[in-house]
Amino acid sequence: MYKYSKIDKKIVHNRTKEFKYQVDRRLNGDLSEEEFKPLRLMNGLYLQLHAYMLRIAIPYGELSYEQLLKLAEISEKYDKSYGHFTTRQNIQLNWPKLVDVPKILEELASVEMHAIQTSGNCIRNISCDHLAGITKEEVEDPRPWCEIIRQWSTFHPEFTYLPRKFKIAITGSRNDRAAIEVHDIGLRLVKKKNKIGFEVFVGGGQGRSPFVAKKVREFLEKKDLLNYLEAILTVYNELGRRDNIYKARIKILINELGEEKLKELINEKFKIFSKKELLLDHKKIKKILNFFKSPISVPKNYKIPNKKNIEFTQWLNQNTLDHKIKGYSIVFISLKPPGKPPGDISANQMRKLAKLSKKFSFGEIRSTHEQNLILPHIEKKYIFKVWEELKKIGLSTPNIGLISDIICCPGMDYCALATARSIPISQKISSVYEEYKTQKFIGNLKIKISGCINACGHHHVGNIGILGLDRNGEESYQITLGGSATENSTIGQIVGPSFSENELLNALKKIIQTYERNRSKDTEDFLTVFRRIGIQEFKKDLYGSS
Repeated sequence: MYKYSKIDKKIVHNRTKEFKYQVDRRLNGDLSEEEFKPLRLMNGLYLQLHAYMLRIAIPYGELSYEQLLKLAEISEKYDKSYGHFTTRQNIQLNWPKLVDVPKILEELASVEMHAIQTSGNCIRNISCDHLAGITKEEVEDPRPWCEIIRQWSTFHPEFTYLPRKFKIAITGSRNDRAAIEVHDIGLRLVKKKNKIGFEVFVGGGQGRSPFVAKKVREFLEKKDLLNYLEAILTVYNELGRRDNIYKARIKILINELGEEKLKELINEKFKIFSKKELLLDHKKIKKILNFFKSPISVPKNYKIPNKKNIEFTQWLNQNTLDHKIKGYSIVFISLKPPGKPPGDISANQMRKLAKLSKKFSFGEIRSTHEQNLILPHIEKKYIFKVWEELKKIGLSTPNIGLISDIICCPGMDYCALATARSIPISQKISSVYEEYKTQKFIGNLKIKISGCINACGHHHVGNIGILGLDRNGEESYQITLGGSATENSTIGQIVGPSFSENELLNALKKIIQTYERNRSKDTEDFLTVFRRIGIQEFKKDLYGSS
């Protein structure tokens, strides 16, 4: 993991000190809420329905056990003893008091954490493939490049006040687990003619106008990465709309200008910037690479203990993968137990998990954009013990990738922008499909739920997407089918008229039945079936032949 330099520490300390002064002024009445809003947003602080919400950055999803312990402590001391992991690999506290926020930021700084650029019209937290550096399929570990971009983008003098928020994601694999094609900029490390560089995608995003990103560069040399990103951001900063918040994203700009025109403008800027100091040499790259060496020094040949325990076997099959180093496994920790809000974790669970990671995973924990966690380096001979410990603290649900592994935004229970509740919907679905055998028979299926059109629950790219709407003062739910945020990203298609909350579960049941009836074999997953048969069969079963 990256460790702060003296400069990093000073920057975070100064920002914390500065924000304390701003909070004091707000509490004293020297700043109005309107004046305070842009200041708090620059420090990850939102004003939600019932309280403030603080979004804490977890750069590219990497946490140390010390950091998770501190998050547990903070949530107990200043919040309601839990945290909520987000779809950008961050964590949110939903109930902090304004007077306590500077104290929270001070405590975060003590373990090299902050809330900088987790909100506002800036370059947000850089997200990454959660299996970075631990799978064989990877061309190269993308985490060092995430860190390079993080250092470049944090407090960038020109990109602090962009037309709208800006999101960047990176993967080092053909199997896209970072959803790069639905980001403002998506980067994929690729190898061509024995040389490694980047494919560059621009203009993906969800919300009111969902788009899959366009590939603007087939191959970008590593040394040119920051100069090319600078070119993209400069074009966007100069031409992105500021007159209409709903048309301010780069996806709208590329749609209005056209793909070829945008490429032309980017390349013009790139020619200028390629002569600047942002050119990355081998020495600069190597300095960052050194922070991301594998903690595993000697491969192990141990096999997983043969334990005749059906619960363990189910969990092993569903929630673990082989590590690239022999003798180790990757362990997924589901934050989606039946009937619970997706992404939530208690302070006690955080504390126990931190200690578990120190004992068995070199003190490393990762968050995923699907609101789960990972222990990335578990020696196979300890895996049964790890499962036992996870089971004791309620973190052994065997549902990764299955129907109850739901992505869900906070919805109207917390968010001032929401038009419907989303958490209760996810809870009902996960309770109905709780049985492992049922879920396993249905197979890989991603349900994603948003409480409003802003799409924080990524419903557009759910195999089954659910969007909460306000219809004449009553909550209703629109269903989309066939979405995907993988290497073949697609925006889901609206199936038809929306459903009331009471109708929704039955509608979902019919969709599952249509899928199961049209399978060519029991192992064919939902997305494959949908792409083969199309939407009409689902419509007919939902609404009748008329």
